[in-house]
Amino acid sequence: MFVISRHLFFLFIMEDSERKKKSGLSESFIVGVIAIVFLVVGYQTALFIHQAAVMKIAANRDNPDTVYVYVSSPEAGSVSADPPVQKAVRKNAEHSPRAEVVRQNMPRRNAETFRFNPNTVSVEDLCRLGFSLKQAQSIDNYRNKGGRFNRKADFAKSYVVAETVYRRLEPFIDIPLVDLNLADSAAFDSLPGIGGWFASKMVEHRSALGGYSYKEQLMDIYRFDQEKYDALSDLITVSEDHVIPYPLWSLLADSLCKHPYINNLEVARAVVLYRETTPSDQWSIDGLRKAGILSEENAEKLKRCNIK
Repeated sequence: MFVISRHLFFLFIMEDSERKKKSGLSESFIVGVIAIVFLVVGYQTALFIHQAAVMKIAANRDNPDTVYVYVSSPEAGSVSADPPVQKAVRKNAEHSPRAEVVRQNMPRRNAETFRFNPNTVSVEDLCRLGFSLKQAQSIDNYRNKGGRFNRKADFAKSYVVAETVYRRLEPFIDIPLVDLNLADSAAFDSLPGIGGWFASKMVEHRSALGGYSYKEQLMDIYRFDQEKYDALSDLITVSEDHVIPYPLWSLLADSLCKHPYINNLEVARAVVLYRETTPSDQWSIDGLRKAGILSEENAEKLKRCNIK
């Protein structure tokens, strides 16, 4: 920016006046020259102020001073490997449309790292993680079209995620496991190899069991074989906090017969008779098996269930 002191300015005018007398320059020409000088100075000043404003907007974006503290909670149908913890989240205040354009187009000086779920992280937070706006929007478009990152490696396969970026972010990727007792059919449908039919059967089987007690119970479902189970076993869980004990020792026969491991009114009546003729402190799954009430296979499955 040009800076002209008052003394130099008047000296310039006096000298220019002397030159005008000698050279015969018109007064309008002198005024025009002075106007041009002021225009240049004004333009340089405006340019400096604009650049300072842009840098200030970018600085406020990269180093927001508003802090919100909240307690994280798992997504519906999911459970995180870690217990809920308090986190500090930095957010910017609302800005005018012009400021938002500046914020989006200015590159970030420093990429941040924090725990995030690639299936739910916002476009703004993706930019904070080091992605350009175009890259962040590409990831968001993929999700909006039904795409999902089931594993960390799935995020690495995205064409906008460079290998160096993935190596930096990999320890911070947090994709919650799908809890078999909390998920709805849509959450099941999002799992690899599971379509609408299997998703509905998974919900039906949960209802019949009174809740899943262990993951392998999925293989009770027709055509849900070991291969299908192995393809998603690392993505699902049965949290002990959400297991409902099955009331085997108190239900009536007409309710007991609906359980997949009993599945017969005669067997259910035999269980009730066993309870009536055996001291309660001796009730056990092995006792039902030895009495010939339960088959070896169903007894083994029922022993793994949480019952009361």
